[in-house]
Amino acid sequence: MAKTLNAAKISEIEKVKANGNIPKHIAIIMDGNGRWAKRKGLPRVAGHQRGIETVREIVEACISLGVDYLTLYTFSTENWKRPKDEVSTLMRLIVKSLRDETDELHANNIRLTTIGDISKLPDIVREELNDAFEKTRNNTKMVLNLALSYSGRWEITEAVKNIAELVKKGLDTSDITEELISNNLTTKNIPDPDLLIRSGGELRVSNFLLWQIAYSEIFVTNILWPEFNYSTLLDAVNDFQNRERRFGLVSEQLKNYSKQGKNESKYSKQVV
Repeated sequence: MAKTLNAAKISEIEKVKANGNIPKHIAIIMDGNGRWAKRKGLPRVAGHQRGIETVREIVEACISLGVDYLTLYTFSTENWKRPKDEVSTLMRLIVKSLRDETDELHANNIRLTTIGDISKLPDIVREELNDAFEKTRNNTKMVLNLALSYSGRWEITEAVKNIAELVKKGLDTSDITEELISNNLTTKNIPDPDLLIRSGGELRVSNFLLWQIAYSEIFVTNILWPEFNYSTLLDAVNDFQNRERRFGLVSEQLKNYSKQGKNESKYSKQVV
């Protein structure tokens, strides 16, 4: 992971960081690689290659900000329907990126994880992933979570199947709670995203983390992913910092809970 941030950029990041209220978990729908390439008169693969450079910068910026979890929508279940040549190219790029970046991720104390139906990936991709998981498994500075062969509906369907098996074994249906469902998702060890960012301007969530983004703040930018950079990320975080997250409460209640030193986020799980 080559250094992409100079001293001036890091200074800007530090100013945003000093404002406090940095999202613990940022999730990003990285959209626009193909459109960027088309606008440049380039093949779609050029957009994906440029998008990888963006990933490097955003990972580094999130580390500097103090983000604990970064989830990137890397390859969706629906992406398998794309032309075979493009899918093959994407798989090769994933393998190359893992080979090029794992040592740097490890050196920067970043743990790599994935969510999704990994069994659908080619053997060589799974082998590279397993090597990266093993190398970085004890790292603690930030979790970089790649959504690969992932869709929210697939994830929820799998959770329902798991819970149905528990019911067969004697679980009472009255014991099926939000917590139980969350614990049967692929993100069971990761807090829900505080901030969901989408590049490319589309106003949809594209089957991404459908359960987990129930109370996420959403930031959409028209900037295509290959042109997304640390500055766009800071815009999203700054926007997040200026929002009031009520979780179904009213402003006065939030103020009262703040005065009493209570944690609104914990309370929010009990309200609509």
